[in-house]
Amino acid sequence: MSESHSDFRTIGVLGFGVMGAGIAQVFAASGREVVVLDTDQDRIDAGIAAVAAFLDGGVVRGKITEDDKATILGRITGTTSLAVLSGVDAVLESVTENAEVKKALLAQVATVVGEQTPLLTNTSALSVTDLAAGLPNPSRVAGLHFFNPAPVMQTVEVVRALQTDETLVDRLVDLVHALGEKFPVVVKDRPGFLVNSLLLPYLNDVIQEFDDGLATAEDIDVALELGLGYKTGPLKMLDTIGLDVHLRATEAAYEATADARYAPPPLLRQMVTAGRLGNKNGHGFRTEQPTDGSN
Repeated sequence: MSESHSDFRTIGVLGFGVMGAGIAQVFAASGREVVVLDTDQDRIDAGIAAVAAFLDGGVVRGKITEDDKATILGRITGTTSLAVLSGVDAVLESVTENAEVKKALLAQVATVVGEQTPLLTNTSALSVTDLAAGLPNPSRVAGLHFFNPAPVMQTVEVVRALQTDETLVDRLVDLVHALGEKFPVVVKDRPGFLVNSLLLPYLNDVIQEFDDGLATAEDIDVALELGLGYKTGPLKMLDTIGLDVHLRATEAAYEATADARYAPPPLLRQMVTAGRLGNKNGHGFRTEQPTDGSN
């Protein structure tokens, strides 16, 4: 359990869903105090329970102790009040992948935090430059993109918007290094940034190949895991990410670029419409496999 602070000692996290909970855990495990804002107490309770469940796995595997678990949970506070964020050193939003929702929330938060307080976004595909444009002092806005599951995945993209102050970029690189077993990659503000600009077309191609009946979901995953040495097959990965999350990300990249590689495959839209979202609800490519390439 890391105990390095850098100059960000208290972090506000906006959203206590899967990503928000994982990010809150990462910050708390590094010795920081974390204040998580969400819309109601039920969502806060669910977020705390998700962090506790993840930490329980670490206890079972001998990675952390029960005392470590209690300490990490003790550093995370949930709130439904914007005013509680007034004293944080930085804010990181991790809410739904919708530009208007993110802009509105960041604008609200900007009214209660200091004028120099960094406003960060965990968006996976939206333009950070666009999110920053309507905010006071946009030079304090940047992307800090964690991957799911945040406590496990080591890469963190530090996204430099056109307005971002270079000093903030340097501070965020130092912050990521201080989180323990995380590696910062500084990237330009482009659709999908670095990782997703390559990953989104790959996942779309795999979905289309499955829909075309090239092979079963299990065989596609095994072929790519063993044939290319990947740790996780693409369809299993999609179930973990959430098909709805992938759909929003690839739609955003397609809207920004009109690049056919990002166009969502028809099956992806159909599965999301049918409520087949992956591991989050037990219905996806591998969590409940169709008998053929159709849905």
